[in-house]
Amino acid sequence: MRALLSVYDKTGLIEFAKGLEALGVELVATGNTAAALAEAGVAHLDVAEVTGFPEMLDGRVKTLHPRIHAGLLADRSKPEHLAALGAHEITPIDLVVSNLYPFSSNPSVELIDIGGPSMVRSAAKNQRYVTVVTSPEQYDTVLEELGQHGFVTEATRHAFARAAFAHTSSYDAQIVRWFDEGGEIGEAPTGPEAVLAPTLHLSLERVSLTRYGENPHQVGARYRFAGTTPWWDGVVQHAGTALSYLNLFDADAAWRLVHELRLDAPEKKAVAIIKHANASGAALGTSLADAFDKALRADPQSAFGGIIAIDGVLDAALASMIAAGPQADVVIASSIDDEAIAILVKRRKATRLLSAPSPEPLGLSVRTFGDTALVQNADELLVPISQWRCVTENQPSAQQLEDLSVAWRVCARTTSNAIVLARDGVAVGIGAGQQSRVVAANIATDKAGDYAKGSAAASDAFFPFADGLESLTNAGVTSVVQPGGSVRDNEVIEAANAAGIVMMLTGERHFRH
Repeated sequence: MRALLSVYDKTGLIEFAKGLEALGVELVATGNTAAALAEAGVAHLDVAEVTGFPEMLDGRVKTLHPRIHAGLLADRSKPEHLAALGAHEITPIDLVVSNLYPFSSNPSVELIDIGGPSMVRSAAKNQRYVTVVTSPEQYDTVLEELGQHGFVTEATRHAFARAAFAHTSSYDAQIVRWFDEGGEIGEAPTGPEAVLAPTLHLSLERVSLTRYGENPHQVGARYRFAGTTPWWDGVVQHAGTALSYLNLFDADAAWRLVHELRLDAPEKKAVAIIKHANASGAALGTSLADAFDKALRADPQSAFGGIIAIDGVLDAALASMIAAGPQADVVIASSIDDEAIAILVKRRKATRLLSAPSPEPLGLSVRTFGDTALVQNADELLVPISQWRCVTENQPSAQQLEDLSVAWRVCARTTSNAIVLARDGVAVGIGAGQQSRVVAANIATDKAGDYAKGSAAASDAFFPFADGLESLTNAGVTSVVQPGGSVRDNEVIEAANAAGIVMMLTGERHFRH
């Protein structure tokens, strides 16, 4: 049996090579892999001894040779293939061990591997006779099966071949993404092409299965884009049951919102409570305890079974407040004290306790239905508050601007049609997912109750008629922010002036479906 070794990631290489050597496998190695084996005293042939041709072009050409690829690709069920190998004195290769340069770590032309993918694909294509190994995690399986059977089983060869094509597919996807971003010339396209390339190559690797999908009859999992380290990879779960599909979805929404809340008020502390990807409460406060108390009081009924996001340290005092409140499915914070963990585990054993790094910016949004996909760039709040335009006679106060900012940021992350009321840095009323903007406004004011008086309101899209605005002003709202852009903007502005309120236009809509 002959094995060809050519790896970038040398984790476990020497132990694996020694294991193969002990089983009587002849080893052939290339470049730095051969150097590592030589240093460890592992007997092997250099690839140049097999090909009869030296490595050249700074190592770009070493395995691209008939003595390598014929040894990999020969169909051993065909006498004519075996005869061709014999005529040219080519020894079949039974095992290929190769993993590719980590292109995404430092994208460049020099990290575009040619020989590696060629070997991997040749071996994977001929998986009836050749075993292809692309990860150190596969080494133990190979040694175990060789030791037990004298060969690698058909099921394992098949599974490893599938993994090999996934490996090269992911690698190529990273290279395509680099070209889309400008590649070697560094000139990325402009306009829609800068965001949405003619083809998308989404290479995803499964990180973990969830207990089930959105519903118990569905299967769910968390994937990440190959070559990336999303913020979820840095999450530590300190207690509670396994995370579900919806826990992940809602916690992501909560964690992103709580970080956005403080962008216009960095001196404040922020807490958000999310239910079904929409906020039930969100607040700025002088302390995390103050922010949590305000966020919970906004809608304590909806907070049951929700996600609590805390932009800071969860300490014992705050943990005691959370433990005394409605059951939370997930509590996520920047860090969690040991005492806080003990308090919550004692009172809320099922609650998942997570500490997490800051979230990375959102990338492309991809939604599929059947064989069709809708793709867009992330919905970001691009217009800063300093560029909002006041269109009413009354001008906003500093407190109104802060409340408008809170309402606007929460509203942009709420399912459309959405209306959000905020007062004193607290989202006091949220109307989400309604077909009518008037109904959304009525829900928001009903939830806010007396807190609607003197509050600020945000609408994720323009008011098509003055009736939605009038629903807010009748409840006591004194300032409103909306995108504008309706053919009836003047009518709505006149209604705002008649009610004596402040109205700001952002020029930026935030539908969320």
